[in-house]
Amino acid sequence: MTDDALTATSQPMIEALASLDPEPAHQSEVDMRAHVAYQGAPVGLAHRPRPALTEQLTDEAHSRWDWDASRLWRPVPLADDLFVVPVYARTFRGGSRGQPFVFALVNDQGKMTGRLHGMHEWDDSPFTGFCFNLAADPYRGLAFHLNRYGLYAWDKAGILRAKLDTGSKAFKPLTHFTLTACSPAGELLLVHNKQHLILRVPAPDDLTELAAAAEEALHGYTRQRTVLKKQWAPVNWHWTQTDALLHRL
Repeated sequence: MTDDALTATSQPMIEALASLDPEPAHQSEVDMRAHVAYQGAPVGLAHRPRPALTEQLTDEAHSRWDWDASRLWRPVPLADDLFVVPVYARTFRGGSRGQPFVFALVNDQGKMTGRLHGMHEWDDSPFTGFCFNLAADPYRGLAFHLNRYGLYAWDKAGILRAKLDTGSKAFKPLTHFTLTACSPAGELLLVHNKQHLILRVPAPDDLTELAAAAEEALHGYTRQRTVLKKQWAPVNWHWTQTDALLHRL
């Protein structure tokens, strides 16, 4: 928080709202930062928001040890006072599909108020391809997630309102995209992993219409990509022409 203009050397005070672990291992005084505070003092060691997220995630399905060495992914704001925080358990070289993960709803006081429901730890695992990105539309209170198994949409209460299964022919092309953000106009911005193009998918207010909107966007992408490829002749899908115009797909 600062009243001054931000510069490259600015270190405005950051107020910690929540913590992942109650007692992080191997932390010492050198990990303390004067500009990151909790209740007026530098956060770290035993001085941290409690209960930690891993404590709040412990339930009848998972013990505290299931969340040992867990990690956070990039949170997204679902409202002025509500965030979606991806938390995932430890990963393994041989594969981590089936490991616990949660998209936690956390308020501005650091309290977990719920989660995004409806995902199966194996069938919908974000560990496949390591896809934990979320996008949120805080104006409508909607959250979205894309991984190798589907495109998911939730309301502000964490109820799953739509799932587009990538096992189907219509939505299999989604496996080649990464979800990056939700535009102010309510469009999902998907980046193709190899072709370096951005696809805009309109997210309707009625999420039962999301499937039709996504299918139409994917069909349009295929047509327009072909036109752009003929026009600009990318090299290994790198668009090297500096005078190329920006097109909305």
